[in-house]
Amino acid sequence: MKLVIVDDHPLVRKGLTSIFSLEESMEVLGEATNSKEAIELLGKTKPDLALVDLRLGDESGLELIVEVIRQGSTCKFVVLTSSTEEADFKRAKEIGVAGYLLKESLPEELIHALLVISKGRKYYDPGVLDLIMQSNDSLKEDGYIEQLTPKEKEILIELGKGRSNKEISKILYITEFTVKKHVSQVFAKLGLADRTQAALYANAKGLVTYVIN
Repeated sequence: MKLVIVDDHPLVRKGLTSIFSLEESMEVLGEATNSKEAIELLGKTKPDLALVDLRLGDESGLELIVEVIRQGSTCKFVVLTSSTEEADFKRAKEIGVAGYLLKESLPEELIHALLVISKGRKYYDPGVLDLIMQSNDSLKEDGYIEQLTPKEKEILIELGKGRSNKEISKILYITEFTVKKHVSQVFAKLGLADRTQAALYANAKGLVTYVIN
């Protein structure tokens, strides 16, 4: 996977480059600090994926993405940000970004997300899952869902995909013991008898559609 990094902070750019240099399947083709540099870099290198900061100083990373797409780029775009503002996330989805990641992500989470995206799927940071669900009217009206903690909601979504405790532990970077504990809490709070009921519940509520399938 050939990448470019667009961020106005030198330390962020260098840090990301260092992380990707450890992954054999990834190659950083260049870095840009603003929209002008990014457009030139993308046109010259034609990468598979561009990691773009949401805010490039006084410029908008989202507007940059819109412009590059308008110019005919087939590159996939991933927004990297510290923002959990609902408006930012919704706008990013509207323009068709392949991923939305928080800067607080661990290196292994970032690598995992980009590998998922390289396979043609979308990836939204688990840290914004609560924001996504809160924006859904049916969930706002559901008192049972509101009893779950953000982590329990993540667990429920993974149960909706039919994942085992071991698979969930790897995806969410927590121990199997912790997963088991959260699963029990989800069952208790939602009045569910088993994993099958949990999977049916998650899908009935539309939770699974909010993250990669």
